[in-house]
Amino acid sequence: MRVLITAAGSRGDVAPYTGVGARLREAGHEVVLAAPEEFAGLVEGTGPAFHALPVDPRGGGAGAPGPGGGSGGTGELIRRARAFLGDLGDGLVRAAEAHRPDVLLLSTTTAPLGWHVAEATGVPSLGAYLQPVAPTREFPPVVGGGRPLGRWGNRAAGRLSLRVVDRVHADAVRELRHRLGLPPATGRAVRRRVEESGWPVLHGFSEVLVPRPADWRPGLEVAGAWWPHVPADAELPDAVEDFLRAGPPPVFVGFGSMGGGQGERLGEVAVRALRLAGVRGVVQAGWAGLSASDGDALLVGDVPHALLLPRTAAVVHHAGAGTTTAALRAGVPSVPVPFTADQPFWARRVAAIGAGTAAVPAAGLTAGRLAEAIRAALDGASYGRAAAAAARRLAREDGAAAVVRGVEAAAG
Repeated sequence: MRVLITAAGSRGDVAPYTGVGARLREAGHEVVLAAPEEFAGLVEGTGPAFHALPVDPRGGGAGAPGPGGGSGGTGELIRRARAFLGDLGDGLVRAAEAHRPDVLLLSTTTAPLGWHVAEATGVPSLGAYLQPVAPTREFPPVVGGGRPLGRWGNRAAGRLSLRVVDRVHADAVRELRHRLGLPPATGRAVRRRVEESGWPVLHGFSEVLVPRPADWRPGLEVAGAWWPHVPADAELPDAVEDFLRAGPPPVFVGFGSMGGGQGERLGEVAVRALRLAGVRGVVQAGWAGLSASDGDALLVGDVPHALLLPRTAAVVHHAGAGTTTAALRAGVPSVPVPFTADQPFWARRVAAIGAGTAAVPAAGLTAGRLAEAIRAALDGASYGRAAAAAARRLAREDGAAAVVRGVEAAAG
């Protein structure tokens, strides 16, 4: 079958689908991964073909998949978000026209527009989500960082959060349905229709972190973690290997796509925190462009977490879904430094299972606070034991296989 995977947002919103796409290819299917053009190099050589979506993942704005948004007030951020979503809708239509898929796989960020493309083309679709966005009594909305509100409050807040998403998508939905020749309908109405149909959604995270909520409807399943594709012959760069062999396991520090415009400050904080904690470090530049000028800290660019993190002593990260689970897979404790969106949620989950310290929020981050958390992660033996236990459970899961089964079932 021809399978079109659609994903938009930061690197962490795209990379897991390279592993999913590779497994679908191994199962005999033709696979295209449609994502922002910036990620062409990430996808090429992993198995799926690449289709560029005409969106800038660094400039999404409030409510949009992109982690950027730049400066400006709420009105400006909403304008940016709506422009982003208009371009995204156009890109999804063009991808479907170009590749004529037999099955559509829609991510959390592309589903609110992808539903309309599926409706117009008659192509079966299923969700492939990285976040648990369906309302539940068991936890508050993932995006927004809210504290638990009790069973009734959690579910009510979850419903409200989806209404906000539909409101932000309203202009893009109206334009998209007109372009596709579909009768007028609001995004909220289509979401309700999709939910009532029992539309299948597979979630690419582990029940190690988020057990399936008991009040979710049938069709919402937790598949297990999806991992970015890493070639069997991949190796760490020589400079990284040399650094790892030259001393005890270092602490990894990386904030992924977060911290735009704060690279110099965050780099200084990271290096000073490592020095105060008395440990060596590997600092990943990321989108913020962190720097590291200390002899006991190595600066790296894009390095596969699957190869590097198991050789570290602890992982300081922004608590994105992918990095959080990658640290658990490596069996090393986490020091979560959440910035925004779903990151406070994942930070709380990893702390709840004992595999990481309490969150050290990025707002107002200081070297002293970060050093204290690093020392706690290294000195508290329970963190390492919990992370190792989580790693053993993750090793028994095969989330990508669940997607292959789901795709084949959706196609009939």
